[in-house]
Amino acid sequence: MIVHAWTFARRQGLALSLLIATAAPPLAVADVRGPVLTTVAPMNQTVQKRLQPELEKLLDALLVQQRDMTLDGTRVFSGDDKFLPGKVAIGLAYLLVDTPRDDPRFATYLAGFRRIADLTIDDTNETWGVYYYAQALRMLQQAGLLDQAVSPATLERLKLKLDWRRFVRTEDLTLINLPNNYFGVAFSIARLRYQLGWEDASASEALLNRTLDHYRKYSGDFGFADETDGEGRYDRYSVLLIGEIAHRLIEAGMPASPEVKTWLRKSVDLMLPRLNLRGEGFEYGRSIGAYGETAFLEVLTAAAKLDVLTPQEKSMAYAFSSRVSARHMDFWFDPAMGSVNLWERGRRTDAYRGKHRILGETLSLARQHLYTNAIWNEQGFADRVPDPGYAAWLDALPRQTVTWFARGEHDRLLVTLRDRGRLVSLPVINGGKGQHENSPYYPVPFSPGMLSGVADGQFPQLLPTLTLEDGTILAPLAYARKAEVRFKGRKTTVKFEQDQVDRLGGAAPVADDRLSVRTQYEFSPGRITRTDVFTPRSPLAAVGIDVDFAGFSTGPATSGGRTRFSQGDVKVFGTGGYKSCRSRALTNEVAYRTPTGAMTSLVQCSTGPIRLAEPLTLSWTLTYQ
Repeated sequence: MIVHAWTFARRQGLALSLLIATAAPPLAVADVRGPVLTTVAPMNQTVQKRLQPELEKLLDALLVQQRDMTLDGTRVFSGDDKFLPGKVAIGLAYLLVDTPRDDPRFATYLAGFRRIADLTIDDTNETWGVYYYAQALRMLQQAGLLDQAVSPATLERLKLKLDWRRFVRTEDLTLINLPNNYFGVAFSIARLRYQLGWEDASASEALLNRTLDHYRKYSGDFGFADETDGEGRYDRYSVLLIGEIAHRLIEAGMPASPEVKTWLRKSVDLMLPRLNLRGEGFEYGRSIGAYGETAFLEVLTAAAKLDVLTPQEKSMAYAFSSRVSARHMDFWFDPAMGSVNLWERGRRTDAYRGKHRILGETLSLARQHLYTNAIWNEQGFADRVPDPGYAAWLDALPRQTVTWFARGEHDRLLVTLRDRGRLVSLPVINGGKGQHENSPYYPVPFSPGMLSGVADGQFPQLLPTLTLEDGTILAPLAYARKAEVRFKGRKTTVKFEQDQVDRLGGAAPVADDRLSVRTQYEFSPGRITRTDVFTPRSPLAAVGIDVDFAGFSTGPATSGGRTRFSQGDVKVFGTGGYKSCRSRALTNEVAYRTPTGAMTSLVQCSTGPIRLAEPLTLSWTLTYQ
């Protein structure tokens, strides 16, 4: 694991080449954040004139090349994308339904869907892929094309394969080794099977009740879904899940209860202070980047449809949605690749969304823009110019907000600050297995284009990390309690304690009480300070403590504990209590790629081996423009 390699290497003084991941070619990306969209085209125009032609081109190639298709050198039918048949089906369904019957291409697409359905019937297609495929068949059924588009033999096999029972235990409606958001997937599949005439409504109604019961149980008093069964991880999906549930209810023609609308409004309230002129989405957690933006799109569109927004908020949500779609085509879609780019030119995403899913990710992201655009059109926004007062509305948003996810044994919260148009956030959200060591989940500040984590990446990014004499690696990650947030003028102070720290190296956090820590953040315009006071339960010999700052500024020059940058948003990174610091430029190194692009500089600071017998205070301060 990278955090271990970094810590041991620094303690042993190994050559720099052993500390970094393999370097890649230099970047060719001018702005890691993408363009500022002061004005933007209506969402419908972006979708119809820019996205749909690219989708058509992609699917035309698929119908010709079939299993031999490649995108940017990647064979798309490698068998590694377990959702692909469903995503292909939904893409082709949109193409077929939207093509006029008298268009010469209609017969080609009809025959093409039938051929691809036969071709992929034996391919692996799980969970989300089952939902996409069932939704595609429902679209064809509604258009009166199902019997023509799918052969009788293949349709009979699909009735057996497209089943929620493949990942849900029927005796108690529990998920089989899947995270909680899959309850909504199961409900959607059951409802589509009912609409297709394959089963009665009882299963979908039971699964909806199970979905809402689970959401209710694990969202607690604050209304956000825990990604785990009460272990305390709150990320993008904690905010998105109720939006997905709302959309599945909309698709099923079922009403949303007042409780669902209340939960949806809580997600809206978290999102509104994050809206911006670029169309950027979530800045922390997993599966961000392009999907962090469509998460906003889905939640805000559902909220507009279900009248959860005020008229002004609806107008502003549409203005932001138009920017998300424009950003998709300006920033995420790469014409040279013929697909979205989540992986090249300095970009990196979670391993489960690797490039083996290039076709599926391109199709599923396109679908999210297509169906949300249809809702905005239905709401009366078709081809409407986004509100020109959007930028002024952004300037009037609250500068300081706090969102609580859980309080009690451990506290989970998100502090959101708007500093002169820049978003700065502090998520304290990290519990449960699977993500606790990964830098996008650290309780450290995030800010698009300035402060970032690395998907699946472990290194001490803005987080003091301790290596004990016995080789144990400890970090103050998962056990925050007694959290306090205070706003005074433009200054925000956040405090929390951890009686235990996280012992790294396992899938889930392991509590280690050899140390406790009190952490305080102070945020003011252009300045962030973190101070930690570590207290050992008993003396610890030869402890080494390290902290890194990898960022997007360039020209680092380090003297003592202070590093100045010649260019970029971050101007100075300074430390207190560390013995030595060094810095260097980064050149598109795999270990320092973010969802939007590679970091360009690295500062490393260390105490060196010390005996920890009394409370030790360590700090860092970061100033930015």
